[in-house]
Amino acid sequence: MTKFESSIKHVAATQAAVYAKLSDLNNLAQIKDRLPEDKVKNLTFDADTLSMDVPPAGTVTLQIVEREPEKCIKFGTTSSPLPFNLWIQILPVSDTECKMKLTIGMELNPFMKTMVQKPLQEGLEKMADMLAMIPYNS
Repeated sequence: MTKFESSIKHVAATQAAVYAKLSDLNNLAQIKDRLPEDKVKNLTFDADTLSMDVPPAGTVTLQIVEREPEKCIKFGTTSSPLPFNLWIQILPVSDTECKMKLTIGMELNPFMKTMVQKPLQEGLEKMADMLAMIPYNS
């Protein structure tokens, strides 16, 4: 399995607040309007599932497959041109701050890896940046 990891993002909120917000995907309603329309279209979600059209890849649907309270949220694809897993790891830094890292794991042959590595890494960083900017204490 090939893994892609975001850089570590510092979040000005407690580990518990970040986990509580991200482990219920209904909370994405707060950031839906911040997503770039040219990158993500037709975003729909409920508490456990997230679906979006990602041009030119197509429709990607992620479902939460495991929650490790306050530490990790694991997603798996139920629909995707390339099946993958996504982990959001959350670790405390202090009483008012935590850090977060995103990891994608997927089976790729060497040819596919060279094709998707750069756009996938860039997309993962943008997603991590976006998640780090969510107002978790509201």
